[in-house]
Amino acid sequence: MENFSGRLKLLRNENRYTQNQMAEILGLKPRGYQAYEYGTAYPTVPGLIQIAKFFDVSTDYLLGLTDQREVNR
Repeated sequence: MENFSGRLKLLRNENRYTQNQMAEILGLKPRGYQAYEYGTAYPTVPGLIQIAKFFDVSTDYLLGLTDQREVNR
């Protein structure tokens, strides 16, 4: 299974967003977002939830704990 940074980059590329676009969407500076993808920084819990909701995936998927993207509701 991939880790958070790999999953984030995969989702961004699948949805055809640039790093700059993602930074703007998440309210980050471009360097802050890039640190997520490089694995040198991680979002806060509210930030993780924001990313999961944006891509409509579970936080467990983002964190690499499961390969199932679906959110259990």
